Amino acid sequence: MIRTCGDEVRELLHDGCPTACLGDVAFAYVNVFAAHVNVGFFQGAAFLDPARLLEGNGKRMRHVKLRPETRLNAEALSELIAAAYADIKSRIENG
Repeated sequence: MIRTCGDEVRELLHDGCPTACLGDVAFAYVNVFAAHVNVGFFQGAAFLDPARLLEGNGKRMRHVKLRPETRLNAEALSELIAAAYADIKSRIENG
């Protein structure tokens, strides 16, 4: 889903995990652990999250924890991914 946000999205490995960038600016990542997968957002603290998927308490970053035993709210996750892409695109275009 992250890769399909736009043609200009590129993926690189940062600290061993796939990171999605717009140009040189990272906006999302995926990190795999033994019991779960994190889908993270570098500016996630600024996003609306009515489904309350986002975890974390850092100044900017938030992540969604995906577990095999937990049903995924794919629509809400898609909205967060779209918000992350729109946010970084706006930040780049508007300085």
